[in-house]
Amino acid sequence: MSFYSKFSEYYERVFPFRDDVWRFLEGYAGMPGNAVLDVGCGPGHYCGRFAREGFSAAGIDLDEAMIAEAKRRYPEADFRSLDMRRVEEVGRKFDCIWSIGNVMAHLPGDELAPFISKIHALLDAGACWIMQVMHWDALAGLKEYNFPTRTITAEDLTATFHRRYSSITPASLCFTFSLRHDTLMLFEETVTLYPASLDRYLLLHESAGFRCDGIFSDFSGTALRSDPGKGLVLVFRKK
Repeated sequence: MSFYSKFSEYYERVFPFRDDVWRFLEGYAGMPGNAVLDVGCGPGHYCGRFAREGFSAAGIDLDEAMIAEAKRRYPEADFRSLDMRRVEEVGRKFDCIWSIGNVMAHLPGDELAPFISKIHALLDAGACWIMQVMHWDALAGLKEYNFPTRTITAEDLTATFHRRYSSITPASLCFTFSLRHDTLMLFEETVTLYPASLDRYLLLHESAGFRCDGIFSDFSGTALRSDPGKGLVLVFRKK
């Protein structure tokens, strides 16, 4: 069973559409009519909004249930179940591509450079690539990190959402996320993530032919912060 199938009744509460994210992406996407691509689109909220605003919007995600939901909700956008490592199979050029929500952290270190090169090839000259991951440098020296607990309500059931990094090394870490109702475990899963330093992200993108146009902590444009648990948003432009 897919991640979305197991988690769907809570997904919208945990990962809602956010206006600040939309406005940030829109600021780099250019004019309506431009082609945009969401790598790791989930149930397609941002693609759907771009399509309604007149953009040619496409999204890919490995989770087939996510893609089925995206197609059901936003038939005006183009969705496809596809591994991000095969993103070149989308087969056309874009004016803006993004991958948010720490999706890129699922790529092992030796797969980062090939992926970035494929993104570069899919962009027209001067087009933007936006990525969001955790600010991994802020976790340096820690063996584990627990995110603040969030309370989620869905279908009249209140649950707590827990996230934890453990076995942290420079090369990998374990990410465990769960939903609990009192003492009942509703959902739990652990995956391996692959951190990379800011310097490494910058070097790989420069080598691929990108220019860095912005380094932020979040989609409000906040300057980068080094507190554990903070994000890293990078904006690149194809030279």
